[in-house]
Amino acid sequence: MHFAMSPVGTVRNDRTDSALTDHWGAVVSTIVVDERFGEECLLGLADFSHVDVFFVFDRTTERSDGRPRRPRGRADLPAVGVFATRAPRRPNRLGMTTCRITSVRGRELVVRGLDAISGTPVVDLKPAMIEFQPTGLRQPHWAGRLMADYFLP
Repeated sequence: MHFAMSPVGTVRNDRTDSALTDHWGAVVSTIVVDERFGEECLLGLADFSHVDVFFVFDRTTERSDGRPRRPRGRADLPAVGVFATRAPRRPNRLGMTTCRITSVRGRELVVRGLDAISGTPVVDLKPAMIEFQPTGLRQPHWAGRLMADYFLP
């Protein structure tokens, strides 16, 4: 089965180097939604504190195999399969980040903490709702070490 997606918008921010993988917490991004959705496409979104941004890692390639690898090549972390990471080199190259909404105006959504570089295509936006958040979330110790600087300013 094949499917096609078209971007609903594009990320605009000061980050242009996909190799810089930490310190996303202070990054402010504007997502410009395509005009085909009209000026009221974001109406009501400002009532939410956060939004789930779904995007495509368009400047990377998929991994050629599913062999386990150490995240970021770090020897202090265990080898894990592609579905135990949030790395950009993955099937379909999809990314998703829950971001704080800073402002909404017309087709422009301003968010903080989006880990996508300028020009990244956005394929969907969904308001973050308490009822969709997991309870009892757990993760292995190595994940905290990996992500220690990720969302720092």
